[in-house]
Amino acid sequence: MSAAPRMRHRPAGVAAYSALTLEVQIGVDTDTEPDTEGVDGPVSPPISSSRSPRLTPPRPPFDTYPRVGERGLMNERRQVLAEGFCFLEGPRWHEGRLFVSDMHADRVVAVDEEGRVEVVLDVPERPSGLGWLPDGRMLVVSMVNRQLLRCDPDGVRVHADLHGIATYHCNDMVVDAVGRAYVGNFGFDWEVRETPQPVALALVYPDGRVVRAAAGLSFPNGTVITPDGGTLIVAESFGACLTAFDIAADGTLVNRRVWASLDGVGPDGICLDAEGAVWVASPLSYEIVRVRQGGVVSHSIKFEQHPVACMLGGDGRLTLFVLTAPSLEREACRTARGARIETMRVDVPGAGWP
Repeated sequence: MSAAPRMRHRPAGVAAYSALTLEVQIGVDTDTEPDTEGVDGPVSPPISSSRSPRLTPPRPPFDTYPRVGERGLMNERRQVLAEGFCFLEGPRWHEGRLFVSDMHADRVVAVDEEGRVEVVLDVPERPSGLGWLPDGRMLVVSMVNRQLLRCDPDGVRVHADLHGIATYHCNDMVVDAVGRAYVGNFGFDWEVRETPQPVALALVYPDGRVVRAAAGLSFPNGTVITPDGGTLIVAESFGACLTAFDIAADGTLVNRRVWASLDGVGPDGICLDAEGAVWVASPLSYEIVRVRQGGVVSHSIKFEQHPVACMLGGDGRLTLFVLTAPSLEREACRTARGARIETMRVDVPGAGWP
C-alpha cells in the first residue's frame, strides 16, 4: 500500500535527485512554418527537432537554505505544507483551500493551510488544469482522453470533448469569470522523445461548445487572465516566452504579442499578482521567477526539486504555493512519491484568474 500524503511544517531540506533530468534545447528551424490559421498577431518561433527533449545529468543539489536568486530578493523562509504526493499540477486557491491535481496518482486533492489533505476526485486518465463555473461546479481537465470534466451535484459528466482541437494529451487550463475555459495541450509525446509540434489552445464555452482560440503555440501551459478580464497570458514552455492576447467580448483571442521573453527559463505553471507581474515556475532550471511585462525579472528563487507550478493564495492571497517534484517522469514519480507543496510569504497579493 502506498503512503498517503502527509503534512509537515518545517523548512525544506536537501533531497536526493533523480538520476536523469529532462532538458529542452530551444532553437529555430527556418524551414518549419507554424500553423497560423486563426492567429491575429505574430507567432512564437517555430519548433525544430533541435528542441527535442534529451536526458542530461541533474544539476547539483543546493546545500544552503534559504536560496536567494541573483536577480532579486525574497527573505521569507520556505516551508513544506504537505508532501508524499506523486506529481502535482494545476494549483488553484478556492474557498480557503489549495486544490491541486496529483497527476501521476490520478486524483484531485484539496489541502488546507494546516496541511490537511482531502481526496476530492479520482480521474483515471490523469487530471491537470482545474477551474470553476460561476455556479460553483468544478471543471477538471482529463488529460489522456482529452476531455473536460464537470462535477455536478449528482456525479461527474463530460463537459466538452477536446479531440477536435488537442493533438495529444490536454494540459493546463484557466476559467474566466463567466465560465469560459481555455485549455492547452502537449501536441506530441515528449516521454518517448517525439519531435515537438506547434499546437492550438481550445476555448470551451459554458455550454460545452468548443472552438480554437489560438494556433501555432509551442506547448501552451500555465495560463492567467488579468483582473479586468481583458487579457490572457499563456506560458509557451518550448517557446521560452509568455504570450498575451486581448480577450474579445465573445471570448475569442485577438492581438497576439510576446508579453515577455524568458532567457534560460522554460515556463510551466504561472500566476499573476496585483502589480501585474507573473510568477513563473521553471522546472528545468530549478527556479521560480517573477517577471514583469517586457521580460524584466525582479525575483529568481532556486529550488532543490523541479518547481512545476505556483499559485498565490491564503490570507489576502499573500502566500506563494509552489509545487515541486524530484522527477518529471511518470513511473519515477509514482515510485518516489516525493512531490510536495512548498510555501513562502510575498509582499504583493495575487490577482486575476485563476
